[in-house]
Amino acid sequence: MKSLQFIRHLGLRLFLAAAFLLPLFAGFTSPVAAAEDESSRAVYTITNAASGNEVLVYHRSPNGSLSPQGSYPTDGLGSGAGLGSQGAVVLSRDHQWLFVVNAGSNEITSFAVKRNKLELADVVDSGGTQPISLTENDGLLYVLNGGGSGNISGFTVGNDGSLEALPGSAQPLSNGGTGAAPGPAEIAFGPDGNVLVVTEKATNLIDTYQVEDGIASAPVTHASAGTTPFGFAFDQRDHIIVSEAFGGAPNASALSSYKVTENKFSLVSPSVATTETAACWVVVSNNGKYAYTTNAGSGSISSYRIGKDGSLTLLEAQAGLTGVGSSPIDMAISNNGRYLYALGGASHMISMFQVKADGSLVSLGNITVPAAAVGLAAQ
Repeated sequence: MKSLQFIRHLGLRLFLAAAFLLPLFAGFTSPVAAAEDESSRAVYTITNAASGNEVLVYHRSPNGSLSPQGSYPTDGLGSGAGLGSQGAVVLSRDHQWLFVVNAGSNEITSFAVKRNKLELADVVDSGGTQPISLTENDGLLYVLNGGGSGNISGFTVGNDGSLEALPGSAQPLSNGGTGAAPGPAEIAFGPDGNVLVVTEKATNLIDTYQVEDGIASAPVTHASAGTTPFGFAFDQRDHIIVSEAFGGAPNASALSSYKVTENKFSLVSPSVATTETAACWVVVSNNGKYAYTTNAGSGSISSYRIGKDGSLTLLEAQAGLTGVGSSPIDMAISNNGRYLYALGGASHMISMFQVKADGSLVSLGNITVPAAAVGLAAQ
């Protein structure tokens, strides 16, 4: 009888425990699952229309496919043509804000990222002409202006998304602020926010700026390992992976890597060939193991393995295909690291890919975008 009572008592306790814990587990969301909240699944580009720039938002389904969600005027003007840059559309590191360039009106627009929509926060002068690339870190936003002599300029991002120019933050490129701009392509903060990097296509130089209290120093220039350094991305160990278009020479493009910190710039892997044409835009996988570059002249995406020391090994010259004559440009990787998106500058499509655990890509199809669209950012 005592055994039966014990079993009944134990069963009641287990039932009560389950009744208490089940709602907790049912409501529990892991960090990975949280990243897949409906409001965090979107891809952004801009129309870059000279008559009025707009942000286009595409909803990302759980299987990686995209569908149009809405368009939002930037209250600025686009250039109506390609910008030859990486980073025209960027999210803040906490994904609360979206920043875009208005290359035709020399302005920057900030948006609050809300559930299933954007809310315009501010529009400000870029501090130069033809803004082409943006980067954000911990409430600091820097812009690369590609017109005139070219320059960089900094802004603070307010709690309401407002942008305020930072006095003393404007700095020239390698030309010292005289003559024509040296073909700048991208600006980006290093992982710790203490250094800014700018690539220059025409001079084959990479500029670094130390950042102290939000203010960029004068540039220090470094020779690129290969010609026409273009887009780049940081891995998780202070290495930058830089594409080299080699002036668009057939099958001549490459990627190089460098160690970059506040006080150091050193070459790791020089010009590891893609065997494709015009490598231009670069992204690094969320786990830091793989780098991808779009080959604008080959309609392809090449993949590389990144060693712990930042060394590069070509995995697949044509890991992904966007189509002959598609001229793939900007790329972005989703929050969860499972999907890669590439914007076709000539095909006017976003190509969608699944990223496998071994770094390989599986095509998921395409979706049409306006002809002048530039820039790509993903949640």
